[in-house]
Amino acid sequence: MSSSVENLEKNNDDDDYNPFEHRKIKKPNTTIGSFIHMIKGSLGTGIMAMPLAFKNEGLIFGSIGTVVICVLYAHFVHLLVHTSQKASKRSQVPMLGFSATAKDVFSNGPPSLRPYTSYASGFIDSMMVIDGFLTACLYIVFIAKSLQDVLYNQLQLDWDTRVYILLLLVPLLVIIQVRKLKHLVPFTAIASGLIISAVGISLFFIFTAKIDLSSKSMWPEWMNLPSFVSTVLFAISGINTVLPVENNMKHPEQFLRPFGVMQTAFGCLTVLYGITGFFGYAQFGDATKASITLNLPSDNGWAQTTRLISAMGVLVALGFSLYVPLEILWPRIESRLSPKRQNCAQIGMRSVFALAMVLTAFVVPEIEPFIGLLGSFSTAALSILFPVSLDMIFRWPKEFGRCRWHLVKDVVLWVFGLFVLIVGTYFSILDIVDIYK
Repeated sequence: MSSSVENLEKNNDDDDYNPFEHRKIKKPNTTIGSFIHMIKGSLGTGIMAMPLAFKNEGLIFGSIGTVVICVLYAHFVHLLVHTSQKASKRSQVPMLGFSATAKDVFSNGPPSLRPYTSYASGFIDSMMVIDGFLTACLYIVFIAKSLQDVLYNQLQLDWDTRVYILLLLVPLLVIIQVRKLKHLVPFTAIASGLIISAVGISLFFIFTAKIDLSSKSMWPEWMNLPSFVSTVLFAISGINTVLPVENNMKHPEQFLRPFGVMQTAFGCLTVLYGITGFFGYAQFGDATKASITLNLPSDNGWAQTTRLISAMGVLVALGFSLYVPLEILWPRIESRLSPKRQNCAQIGMRSVFALAMVLTAFVVPEIEPFIGLLGSFSTAALSILFPVSLDMIFRWPKEFGRCRWHLVKDVVLWVFGLFVLIVGTYFSILDIVDIYK
């Protein structure tokens, strides 16, 4: 009898506990600031590659596919944040990060999964570090190629892309030392403005020239479907920044509400990506390159300015892209050091991370393989498989709704994620191997 009373009291406590009211954040982000972070978390070099995605799958299928994938991705984000909030309420903690959510869900899930709790959280942390690392490598290659194109056309400097990659180590060593998310907000806003400006100028070039749709593909080449899915997923992806943004909000209840931060951000991104992809391919056709800015006229001053603007925007955005992986790595090092050595050690860790990224970009100085690998491997695991898996485990065994429709839906999405992971990664590795053939 007493046990039943205790359980009833515990359930009542769970119902009364509001994790949002117990968050103590010194400098929380406003709703507008969080919206900017969400936009910047997804808005990067991926939007420049959207015309390439449409080139692979045609104008009609590309338009439909882009909307479908963006809506699915928004659903995956909703699953992750909703599961994290419910887990916080159940465990009566103010907030949970990605790996902490996995740890809580596994530790309170089916008994057969509880022994794997530490492995689940550790694996997610590892994947988030890899994702952030590869994204930064892609950004470095993109900046290097943009600078290479501008300086070749303006000064006739015929330097290899790898030279520019090595030169980027200097500013990267400075940018990577910014440690607080709050301090990154101005840089995030500037980066978003620069990238949107670059896309806007690119669209101006596209719309001011005659567009002929007669020679453009409308329907897909099915062998290119994995590449299309990987490219769009990479473009919209920013899963590793979602919970840090939600956890640092002054009003976190506005994140998931209808027309809140998440829905508004992804709605804007879907429209922007669709327009860029459709009209970019409609203008350049089979000559479409990995970045829309690389298709602009080489002898036009505004085109060169656009390349510089996009490169600067991506460079400024690097600090935000690296925030999550560095926040994961540092506590593991910090706990082993005395307080006097921690500052120097953190500077050293961040510098080594920057050097490793530059060396990786030096080895693979191409944009397309990185986009495919990020979209298929990192994004499929972090943005599809993990959120869906955590939702299934959290709901197990009695919260799947009528006819267990939540379970059926999650299984279908999980199979889709596994397909993207295996097939997309396979083709991306082949692309990397082709570089050295």
